Formats: sequence, structure tokens, C-alpha cells
Amino acid sequence: MTEFERVAARLVDQLSHWTPPRWAASSASGDSRARVVHALVQQVADLAADAEGQPRRPVPRPATDLSLPDQLRVVAADLLAAGPEPAVLARAAELVTQARRDL
Repeated sequence: MTEFERVAARLVDQLSHWTPPRWAASSASGDSRARVVHALVQQVADLAADAEGQPRRPVPRPATDLSLPDQLRVVAADLLAAGPEPAVLARAAELVTQARRDL
């Protein structure tokens, strides 16, 4: 298991228990926690697209913030399935760690 897999799984587990008020609360950066996680989802999706040689596409916000952990789980799996270079996985792990600190 890579460091990215570990930190992403840990964050998904943490987020899957959050309630709507917790998602709406401000993060350390001042954005809502939901915005921080959605930005992370987009960053991981961009890394996956790059690794697959595909164009980057905007990831839509889910109808409810409660779906953000699932969205993160999916884009993390997409990145792993793309078989990226170790440096890309290291960057993804850094992004997850930064987001977790901000939350």
C-alpha cells in the first residue's frame, strides 16, 4: 500500500462520519470544509487525467456534501488505476495531507 492510499483512506474514513453542519464549518483557510475537500477531489482527478494522458475535466460538486467522501474515494481509485509515476503518488499524498491539515 502506498502512502497516498494510506492517507486517502484515512481521510475518507474520517469524512464519512461528518454531518452537514460539520461540512459547512470554516476550515483553517476560511473556506468551507466542503470546498476544501472538493478542491482536493479536483486536484486528484487532474493528476489521474494527466497520468492517463487525458484532458483535465471539471469534477461537478455532488448534490450533497455527504457524497464528497465517495467522490474522493473514486478519484483516488482512478489515480491508482492509471499507474502513475511514484512522484505523482507522492504529490497526491502531499495534497491529501495539506487538505487534512486545513480541515
